[in-house]
Formats: sequence, C-alpha cells, structure tokens
Amino acid sequence: MPENFSAADIYTEAYFQGGHADGYSDYVGSENVLRDEFRTAVQDLRNVGCASGKLLELGCAYGFFLAEAIAYFDVHGIEVSEGAVRFCRARGFDVEQGTLTAEYVGRRAPFDAIVMLDVVEHLTEPDKVMELVHKALKPGGKLMLTTGDWGSGLSRIMGRNWRLMTPPQHTFFFSPRSMTAMLARFGFDVIECRKPWKIVPFGLVTYQLGRMLGMSRPPRLRGIHFGFPINLFDAFRVIAVRR
Repeated sequence: MPENFSAADIYTEAYFQGGHADGYSDYVGSENVLRDEFRTAVQDLRNVGCASGKLLELGCAYGFFLAEAIAYFDVHGIEVSEGAVRFCRARGFDVEQGTLTAEYVGRRAPFDAIVMLDVVEHLTEPDKVMELVHKALKPGGKLMLTTGDWGSGLSRIMGRNWRLMTPPQHTFFFSPRSMTAMLARFGFDVIECRKPWKIVPFGLVTYQLGRMLGMSRPPRLRGIHFGFPINLFDAFRVIAVRR
C-alpha cells in the first residue's frame, strides 16, 4: 500500500462517472439497473429472517441499495465519497461521510443488519472493520457482503490480469473459505454462501472490457442504460449471523 494512499482521493465523483479506468462508467445513469439488482439483494436478506429493523450500509455510494431497503428498514449509510454523500443527503438519506469507527458504533448502534456490497476488498484493515461490525450488530443480527473470489477458476487463470486485481482500489482478496474463517474469528456464523447471477449495466461491462484490453480510455456508453444477467462465478455473497 502506498504511503500516501487516501481512499477519499480515489473515490471521488470521477470514480463513479468514468474518470477512472478501474471505476464505473456512469453509476448515476445506471440507477434503474442497479436498483433492480439491489431489490433482489434486499429480498434475499429478508428471506433469511431479517425482514425489518435498523439497517446500515457501509460504502453505500449513491444510496441505490438504501432506496430499495427503505420500504422495509430504517436505513443508514456510511460512504467515503463526498459527492456520493451529498447525493444521498439530497434524497433524504441519513448518510455520514467517512468510514466505520468506534465512535460511530457507540453513537448509532445497535443495528439489525449491516450490508457491505463490493466493499471489503477496498478496506485497508478488514479485520478491524469486522470487529466493529460485530459490535455494531445486535446478537442474531445479519451481515450481508459480496466480494470477488480469489479461489475461483477465472482468477487463477487470469492472475494479475483478473478483472478485480486493481490495486490500490482493491487491497485484499478472499475466497469463501478464507472469508468464512475471518468471520468466525470475529463472532459470525455463515448461514449462506453462494455465487448469484447479477444484473449488470451494459455500459459497465463495455467499460471494464476496454480496461482489460488495455485501452487508456475505455468506451463510455452514456444514454444506454439497460442491464443483463451475468455470472463469471468469480464473486460470491455471504450472509452471516452475529453470535
């Protein structure tokens, strides 16, 4: 990790709007597609016995998951990107800028559910965050997280060219086995681990393909906002319960 690494400097509005080859092509423009995906995730969380209550999303970006969850939960968020936080607050969401801290836990906990969608790989100290997540959840509370699968066949074949091998944005890599072990160490029992299909914005697919092909300026397809199901089986989702 570079000594001058700053998450706030990376996850700017440009990261979400085509300014970084390793970011998103048009996150805000893809809202409807992303919300379709998040709607399914909300229902999956409710299906494992967390149908309502107080929910915190870490790395909530522009609040599209919160927008789907608010029908059932009292929603809250934490996000590094200043622009994304402004967007969320303009829509009336309770979102704080920064990262999960002991001070936040002491002030806002307990929660019935915590969600981390494609977030844990960005953390510089995932073990410390998981310890805080455990403290923030009620006993029996649910944690839902998604991340890339370092143990997948695709990641092994692609090696340093794997689509998720993008330091310094991605700093840690997990397999279902190593994630389950880390969660167990911090007081969680995994109740579901699978590799679900995702509805992915078409523009994001072309943008990432361009990056993987070595394009300095991957194509940005603004105005084309539809998604389609995709599964490379190199990412997984875990739902765990706090002991």
